[in-house]
Formats: sequence, structure tokens, C-alpha cells
Amino acid sequence: MAIMSQHRYFILNKPINMVSQFVSSHDVRLLGSIDFNFPEGTHAIGRLDKDSEGLLLLTTNSKITKLLFQGKVPHKRTYLVQVINKISEETILKIANGISISAPDNTAYFTTPCEAKIADPLNYNVLLKDVRLHKNVTNSWITITLTEGKFHQVRKMVAAVGHKCLRLIRVSIEDITLDNLQPGEIKEVDHDYFFEKLKL
Repeated sequence: MAIMSQHRYFILNKPINMVSQFVSSHDVRLLGSIDFNFPEGTHAIGRLDKDSEGLLLLTTNSKITKLLFQGKVPHKRTYLVQVINKISEETILKIANGISISAPDNTAYFTTPCEAKIADPLNYNVLLKDVRLHKNVTNSWITITLTEGKFHQVRKMVAAVGHKCLRLIRVSIEDITLDNLQPGEIKEVDHDYFFEKLKL
């Protein structure tokens, strides 16, 4: 007989220009502005910065963040990234092998080797926005799969190889994906699905 969970679990496609929290001392767009009746105690698991989009997990279970991000087994997160200019396979390899990025107090941090590859955004059912670029400027889409996330890491990684990040979309955490959710849409899932897909 299955044990009923007291906690609730949500998958959100976080829109751009929204912070990953319900309360802030700053005048910013919060998760509470989404048209959804979240239960008391709901919080985001990990964060996406204001200018980043995509998969954000929310729950009333306070233990999940530690299980997911501080456990012995690292968990994968995949980001779909649009960058200015055509990116080469050589540059992709530099990202994958690990690269030095800036960290607090003027120190440097060398990123852990990761998975990186050129990608087709259509494979991820991403809503393609019209990013205004000069007619002579090209752009590329790549995916980066990490087991860490430090100091706005993905943006700094692509900047370190000479590319500016135009869009940053988290498309999966382990086996949980956006699954056709549109920006601002939420799906509630049960305890067993949540734990199985996150490999907890």
C-alpha cells in the first residue's frame, strides 16, 4: 500500500523577467504573480535568475533542495542556450572540457567538465522569439548539461569563449522536462513521479 505524501510538487516553465521567489524587498516580478493558487510553504528548488527561462521545480517539501543539490550523487541539469555568432565544434569542446570563469572576490573558478553540443531549438519545443540582431549577425543554439551551477555559470562559460548569451532556457533536471509547458504554465505531479524522475 502506497504511503500518501503530505507534500505537493509542481513543474513550472518560468517566464523571462521573473525572479524565482515569492517574496522580495525589490520591485520585481515574483512567482506569486502567476495565476495559480500555490499552497502555503511552496518554494522553488534551486533558482533561475530573472533573465533566464524554463524549468523550475517547486514544492512544499523542504528536504528536496538538499537531496537534489547537496547529495552524494550529482544531478544533471540541461540548458538550451542561444548565443551571438556561429559557434564552432572547437569552442564547444573548450566548454565541455572545463573553463575558467570569474568568481566572487576577484577569484577564478574552473568549471567541471560537462556535456556541450550544438543543438536545434525545435527539438525542445521552445517558443522561438524574435531576438533583434543586426542583419549581418548570426546566432547559434547549444545545449550544456551540468551537475553544478555556480556564479551564473552558463552565461559566464559562453562569454569566456567569446560568445554573448541571448537566451538561457533550462529544459531539464534529470528526467523531468518542460514537456510542452508554455511560459507561465504549471503542472502538478505526484510524489512517486517526482522522486523517480529526479532519481532521488
